[in-house]
Amino acid sequence: MAQPRYKPLVDQLAADIRDGKLAPGTRLPTHRQLADEQGIALVTASRVYAELEQMGLISGEIGRGTFVRETSLPPGHGIDQSVNPDGMLDLNFNSPSIPGQTDLLRQALRKLTASGDLEALLHYQPHAGRRHERAIVASHLADRGLQVEPEQVLIVSGAQHGLATSVMAMLQPGDLVATDALIYPGFKVLAQVQRLELAPIPADRSNQPGMDLDVLEQLCLTRRVRAVYSMPTLHNPLGWVMPLQQRQRLVELARRFELILIEDAAYAFHAEDPPPPLATLAPERTLYVSGLSKSIATGLRVGFVCAPTAWIPQLERVIRATTWNTPGLMTALGCRWIEDGTVTQLEAQKREDARQRQAMARQILEGLDITGHPAAYFLWLNLPEEVRTDRLVSALMSEQVAVSGAEPFAVGSPVPHAIRLALGSVSLQALEIALKRVRQLIDDQAYGLGY
Repeated sequence: MAQPRYKPLVDQLAADIRDGKLAPGTRLPTHRQLADEQGIALVTASRVYAELEQMGLISGEIGRGTFVRETSLPPGHGIDQSVNPDGMLDLNFNSPSIPGQTDLLRQALRKLTASGDLEALLHYQPHAGRRHERAIVASHLADRGLQVEPEQVLIVSGAQHGLATSVMAMLQPGDLVATDALIYPGFKVLAQVQRLELAPIPADRSNQPGMDLDVLEQLCLTRRVRAVYSMPTLHNPLGWVMPLQQRQRLVELARRFELILIEDAAYAFHAEDPPPPLATLAPERTLYVSGLSKSIATGLRVGFVCAPTAWIPQLERVIRATTWNTPGLMTALGCRWIEDGTVTQLEAQKREDARQRQAMARQILEGLDITGHPAAYFLWLNLPEEVRTDRLVSALMSEQVAVSGAEPFAVGSPVPHAIRLALGSVSLQALEIALKRVRQLIDDQAYGLGY
């Protein structure tokens, strides 16, 4: 079969970029200019650029043009976790730890070894977890404004597994899921694996935290939307908390159009006294997903899904197919920490620690366009027009600072001109050093000093 006639142009431009003939940061002709120069149709020129963008070689920036990307960045940077080289200051992934957590773990393991329950942990557990541990989680969630029966709780291997379990149980390949235009990258990966179609809904035009529900309503009127994925309490990466009125309107739309609500509450503990969860407002159609990885430790892979009773068998079946059950030792440890107040204690300490880090970041980055919650371990930084995201991320890597650009978080295009800074993985002293490097390189690029 003959290849399309525009393919040689794609190959030539790709080769020029890879060989360095077109250097990173080079502004390419507009779509119309490329069409005129090459004697091709405008739609064909757009197809050329679309293929180069899919190859990760160029990026289109709204209002600025099309540029050759910084190809020194590894594929998937910001979403695919890799081992950082020695000396790298990690502002890409969050793994916060409070002093003394190791001792808490040591003490908890000692108590566990002395318990009469140890023998049971060597055997298979019920797929959804043991009933008394599901009851402990239900009690824990009641403190967050969510009243559920133990039978509605399923214990899973972390919140990511909870999202995967929810999607595999309730959705089919090809289903359309509405999301914010910027979302947690782990859900994007899950959607790709499960072949879901994501429909990005822009932010509310009245500056209310959350998606524009008028746009969601129009989408539901024109297409069969199956579900909405939402982080109403402490959104990642923007840090906002959706007001009660917005939640009630979202619930009304979900009932009207028979939508499943997937509520990601992984970071909800950062927000004190938030409005009720979606699962409280619409318990008959909400999958509530959270866990202990963010509030306790990323290595503690214990999560939970709360669901309507009628959906529990489907969810249990997926747990059986994917992990059989969450390891009993991990579940027992997490539930003991819930019962003895350790979880509540650590959550309060981490909120305070996050406040200190946010305050430091806002002081060092003063004057830049920051979006975030004052008690969260991350913030969103919209970059000045003169600073290109990929070159900044690459330059920071050469300065031993790892950050994420906006691309892993963006659903569709255009991709915002921004970076996300994770504040929780390094010491306060190291964080100050890293943030000052971020500020210096932004200033250098904004004033043309670095390139």
